[in-house]
Amino acid sequence: MSLRLSTVILPYRRWQEGSRAAWQRAEQLGFHTGYTYDHLSWRTFRDGPWFGAVPTLTAAAAVTERLRLGTLVTSPNFRHPVTLAKELISLDDISGGRVTLGIGAGGTGFDATVLGQDPWTPRERADRFAEFVPLLDRLLTEDSVTYTGDHYAADEARNIPGCVQRPRLPFAVAATGPRGMRLAARYGQAWVTTGDPKLYEDGTPEESDQAIRGQIERLADACAEIGRDAAEQERILLTGFTPDRARPLESVDAFVDFAGRQRELGITEIVVHWPIPDSDFATDEKVFERIAEEAPAQLG
Repeated sequence: MSLRLSTVILPYRRWQEGSRAAWQRAEQLGFHTGYTYDHLSWRTFRDGPWFGAVPTLTAAAAVTERLRLGTLVTSPNFRHPVTLAKELISLDDISGGRVTLGIGAGGTGFDATVLGQDPWTPRERADRFAEFVPLLDRLLTEDSVTYTGDHYAADEARNIPGCVQRPRLPFAVAATGPRGMRLAARYGQAWVTTGDPKLYEDGTPEESDQAIRGQIERLADACAEIGRDAAEQERILLTGFTPDRARPLESVDAFVDFAGRQRELGITEIVVHWPIPDSDFATDEKVFERIAEEAPAQLG
């Protein structure tokens, strides 16, 4: 099984001061997809520059031709399905059908309270996510949608002509719990994981691999419940949050070893962070480019 290699480019630089060049270089290096985070601010970057995901991806679409583009991930924290659908259909059109929507339930970071609301409990996030995803699916596939739910509503929301990609652009659903896994099985063309967050501080790579194996097995069970072949789904690992940390990016050999283990577990796409100096994602840029250019051929 071939393994796709993608990157995530955080939107922390002005477009003309490095961001544009990074997206173009990602295409030159042969990455499958260039993703970006869909946050209003994020962790240690909160007090510095940070730009919007959809405008950034729109600009990236205009300066690339082959690179797929996507969010990793969008969440209901500050999004509404009706307005998000309109933006996605527009982005899919501008890019010529190169967009993937990474989508998750959201967390408890800055985005969770920036609109003035109290942070949702895990159950409330799951409840909203379970309504958000099916409604977004309808908005991206139907010309007109009217819907009233517990958390969201749409009144004759028009989305003509729909997506370039049919029946709609693909969803990559981030999930680990039972409800999220069922959403991923039903609506996701791909599934996303960062590993087991409980292992981030004190876990071992072996424990992380076992946790990811278990997640993939639970995803397969969720697919089996609805009669879907789990093999038709892509399985994406966003790196940087497993006990390995940055070690896989220390050399081509280290990355090939890491990526080979993930492929054996069932991962079909690995996403690495574009180097950011003086951050958790600091990486030697020359080694990073060598990995992009050499690792795919070694992984087969």
